[in-house]
Amino acid sequence: MMEKSTAPGTPCGLTRRTALAAMTLAGMSATGLARAQAASDYPNKPIRVVVTFPPGGSADAVFRLLVPRLSEKLGQPVVVDNRPGAGGNVGMSLVAKSPSDGYTLGLGAAGALSANASLYDQMPFDVQRDLKPVAMLAGIPFVLVGHPSVEPRTLKALIDRARAAPDKLSIAHGGNGTAMHLSTALFMQMAGIKLVEIAYRGSGPAALDTLGGQVPLAIVDLPASLQQIQAGKLIPYAVTGTQRLPTLPDVPTMAEAGLPGYDSTGWFGIVAPAGTPDAIVARLNAEINAGLRDEQTRATMHTMGVAPAPGTPAQFASYIASETTKWANVIRTARIKLD
Repeated sequence: MMEKSTAPGTPCGLTRRTALAAMTLAGMSATGLARAQAASDYPNKPIRVVVTFPPGGSADAVFRLLVPRLSEKLGQPVVVDNRPGAGGNVGMSLVAKSPSDGYTLGLGAAGALSANASLYDQMPFDVQRDLKPVAMLAGIPFVLVGHPSVEPRTLKALIDRARAAPDKLSIAHGGNGTAMHLSTALFMQMAGIKLVEIAYRGSGPAALDTLGGQVPLAIVDLPASLQQIQAGKLIPYAVTGTQRLPTLPDVPTMAEAGLPGYDSTGWFGIVAPAGTPDAIVARLNAEINAGLRDEQTRATMHTMGVAPAPGTPAQFASYIASETTKWANVIRTARIKLD
């Protein structure tokens, strides 16, 4: 016969296993109540946001636009903690290992949240397992530009030239493993061309050398190139997103210019440690989206070359998953590795 429980206070007839199960359920209920209470009191202390970029970049600058409003609406200081390194892995690893209480969040981009899983042999965290999407902030379309001396001037004709003479044209981008690098790889794969890639430390230096004629082509972000494009010092072939940009309405998308289906956009958003209560995530998402929909904030972001992208946590999670699959295929085909 099964041994009866002798635990104090256990009713007659309950087995030891039943008593243990009851105590476990009670503990789980207590934990759930504690988490619910914590969510209802949230926030009651400063919130740290680990930004996986150095100060001054587009993602850092965009989030800092939102900080005053978030601090006011949440009733607590929102503190930016810049932790760049390893394509975003340094900062995001810190977030993944933090308590899931909503007081440590992360600002990550396409690298750390999607592409790095394929770029690095060893990752210090798993996006699906260790992180919880909160809100996408913005997208950053890139632009394919050329020095004014480069002929021809249309994307289709440029592709034809590159096909006829593989490895004769050079193209600059913002660094190995960056979204601009992956955009370049996708461009070559879809166009069926081979260009000589030159990696720079950032979009600015890549645009500067293209401006000076040291390299004929580049895929760079808008903040690094818009002024030179408007001045006629850089020739824009196409933008990399699926829509034309308000600041460059006459520049076609890659798809319009001859590469149907091409879509490559840099992006970034807020994530929390896995296990963060849904109520906290919903509160943060609502306040972030309200900030992104503010007319003055949107106007400032557009002048910075970024497009606000408010949405739900589920939409952000779905986007991360689709981007992870997409870039895994591009990286595998291009044989790109950063380890």
